[in-house]
Amino acid sequence: MKLPCGDPHACLPPISRDYNTRCGCLRMETRIIPPDSLRSIKLVPEGPHCTQTEIIATLVSGERVCLHPQSWWVKKLVHFVLEKQLHRRAAVISRRPA
Repeated sequence: MKLPCGDPHACLPPISRDYNTRCGCLRMETRIIPPDSLRSIKLVPEGPHCTQTEIIATLVSGERVCLHPQSWWVKKLVHFVLEKQLHRRAAVISRRPA
């Protein structure tokens, strides 16, 4: 079978720059980070790019650090954030007119 572009790899669409093809966390932070130093946290579930869940925190300083998902304080932080999001969604749904 002859491909119109000749090279089979040249026919493939480019990978989006937003698509991560490997784990983003090479080193995990185990020290407790004070909550007032955190700007945001991002949970990246395991998938074809990485076999483990990654938790990436952005600090107030702009620095990004990977948090160890098995640390007790990280588990507590993630639970708190998820509960907060759940309550926000429930409040939005309850405000909608029937």
